[in-house]
Amino acid sequence: MLQTIRKSNLILGTLMLTLAGVLTRIIGFFYRIFLSRQIGEEGMGIYQLLSPLMALSFSFTCAGIQTSLSKHVAACEAENRHQKSILTLFCAFFISVLLSLFAGLLLCRFRIYISVAFLSEERCQNLITIYALSLPFCAIHSCINGYYFGLRKTTVPSVTQLIEQLVRVCSVIVLFFLFPDTGFEKKIAFAVLGLILGEIASSMTSLFVLRPVLNGSANKSVDFGGYNRALCSLLSLAAPLSLNRIILNALQSIEAAYLPRKLTEYGYAPSEALSVYGVFMGMALPMILFPQAVTSSVSVLLLPYVSEAEAKKDRKKISHSIFLTTTFCVLLGFACLVFFYLTGPLIGTMIFHSEDAGLFIRTLSFMCPFLYLGTLLTSILNGLGKATLSFLIHISSISIRLLGIFIMVPVFGIKAYLYFLMLGQILYCVLNFVALKKYLYYNDSRCFRNLNGYKKKSHKYTNQRKEQ
Repeated sequence: MLQTIRKSNLILGTLMLTLAGVLTRIIGFFYRIFLSRQIGEEGMGIYQLLSPLMALSFSFTCAGIQTSLSKHVAACEAENRHQKSILTLFCAFFISVLLSLFAGLLLCRFRIYISVAFLSEERCQNLITIYALSLPFCAIHSCINGYYFGLRKTTVPSVTQLIEQLVRVCSVIVLFFLFPDTGFEKKIAFAVLGLILGEIASSMTSLFVLRPVLNGSANKSVDFGGYNRALCSLLSLAAPLSLNRIILNALQSIEAAYLPRKLTEYGYAPSEALSVYGVFMGMALPMILFPQAVTSSVSVLLLPYVSEAEAKKDRKKISHSIFLTTTFCVLLGFACLVFFYLTGPLIGTMIFHSEDAGLFIRTLSFMCPFLYLGTLLTSILNGLGKATLSFLIHISSISIRLLGIFIMVPVFGIKAYLYFLMLGQILYCVLNFVALKKYLYYNDSRCFRNLNGYKKKSHKYTNQRKEQ
């Protein structure tokens, strides 16, 4: 009965997150169309240059802590240790907010160097300063989401996700409406300002919902020893996860920063290179990633689900979950492959008014099955405590893409990057699948051997009793 309830909670939670994710991406989809028409292809390129920096900042301040918090809260609640999960949440708040303030100060202090030396775009200076202000709010929002993911209560993350996107989009549209004749750079600044307003709205909503939990824990005595234990428990997973994600996002930042540079070596003018980059990163790739709202929802909720099953040594539950979710992701991936291949050029010209976007979408369509499945398999490996292995697999994938950027793009242009991106994603998916298969086979075989050994000992003991 309890297993049925948990399974239904997983399905219901997945549906809620999926619905929120789909609505968020639909809103974001129309927002990107609006934004691309307001700031153009070059503006989209400048705006997208901030994406790797955002990902790197999130990895340093929130990502590892959120995942670790979700995993530990799930384990605590499975053992009915509610107070420990609250203590872990407080520790996550403290670390994440502190790191976000530190990261924000670093970004503001070195914004000139980052924009000129790393991003090769001076116009990013003010954008970096604006973005830095959003980090503390992002930290609060992420920690609360991680707590509720661990509880497998997806209502709060779903609602705050929608609120964040709605406030971001609506605020930017209002700014463009109030200041229609503003300059090119200020228009891009409006888009970044929308990020801050969205994070403020989502973090305030999260804190409001969490208030009863915080008030209830405030009436209880503070156990500093419990805080220390919760902190150590949280950091034991958060530290390696954060380090892994920082390294990965640093490599991805190099990837994003050097792609426009290598396009100029191929023969594009700097503004043309930014335009091509903007079409690819701001139009084509988000379209391919759109269905990932479904697989991402499954992945987020599957991590604590698998972690709990792993803690209880329930291999059957793990295998069954993997089979169902991977089958679903593969079917979704092939359906999207067919759809994007057939409609890619039409989407590019009708929606984005860009033939290049259509060609990029058609080419990237072959990546869909591997992209959606790879995300899921990574989450499963992390849930099984194989974060290091997942990290090494990710490194190999990014290395393939970097090889394409530095060697092939200057010779063959953006098409070379598209092909190497697909090759890296295929490698990523295959290695994840092989690692997961070997892990489950090894553990199942070990359990079988232990069971046989137990049966032999039991049989031997029974025979001895009979002889006596």
